[in-house]
Amino acid sequence: MKTSKTPKSFLSFASQLLSAALGSFLAALAIRVFLIPNHLIDGGVVGISLICGRLFGDNLVSYFMILFNIPFLYLAYKYIRKSFVVHMFIAVVLFAGFLSVLQNIPAFDGDFLEIIVIGGALLGIGVGFIIRSGGCTDGTEILAIMINRKFGFTVGQIILIINIFIFAAYGWIFKDWHIALKSLMTYIVAFKMIDIVIAGLDEVKSVLIMTSKSKSVQRLIMHELGLGLTVIPGIGGFTKEKKDILFIIVERLDLAALKELVLTEDPTAFLAIENLHEVAYGRQVSKISQKKIKKSKK
Repeated sequence: MKTSKTPKSFLSFASQLLSAALGSFLAALAIRVFLIPNHLIDGGVVGISLICGRLFGDNLVSYFMILFNIPFLYLAYKYIRKSFVVHMFIAVVLFAGFLSVLQNIPAFDGDFLEIIVIGGALLGIGVGFIIRSGGCTDGTEILAIMINRKFGFTVGQIILIINIFIFAAYGWIFKDWHIALKSLMTYIVAFKMIDIVIAGLDEVKSVLIMTSKSKSVQRLIMHELGLGLTVIPGIGGFTKEKKDILFIIVERLDLAALKELVLTEDPTAFLAIENLHEVAYGRQVSKISQKKIKKSKK
């Protein structure tokens, strides 16, 4: 059993390492080609490193990246988990290494809109690949997780406040609020691209259906739409009536057809629809569900 698991774990680690290397290269390329030549910064530790690089020399940015992330590596080791520290350390070293290697690469020659959009998108794609590999190059996220555990603020709110202070400090230090605002716009583009890389372009919804015609609705969903579902036994809070709750994961393009089918069959049905960022499933489970759907159609 041990010998069969070892190759899989090695391949998984190699895949994560390749993803982290690709992401680090793209992020470093965006910073060297688009951000630094135009005095733009990113948020978090990267932004602080770029501010210090502008003050003391752009060739020191990679060293500032490692230096400023050391305290957060210790916090991650103490309060999160050891495996995360390994992935973060690899990502930080790769990122700093590529920043150093790409130091003399020529800058992109274009107007500010092109620089903000292309540079921010490239940076976001790179960071997205790093996060997908299980790593991180921004220690402020670790600080945000710790504050979230202690005070209850969301991680997103804490990171936003930290970054507002960083961009404001950048504008105040260099007496240029236009460049701080352009940096904020670049950060917003990068942030959106990170979501796209992590979650993908497909919008997936989870749907809970409460209906008194559970059997017929189940049959229609599986036969007409070819969708799998899960049946959850439920009881009405006021009526104490037993009702099956149907749980379905559906793509955005099938959502309108699902609502129409359910409400046509049972006009009194209740649907609760939520956005999903990611859905993970095993291949074997997927094959079994597909076979069942094919059998039911036959």
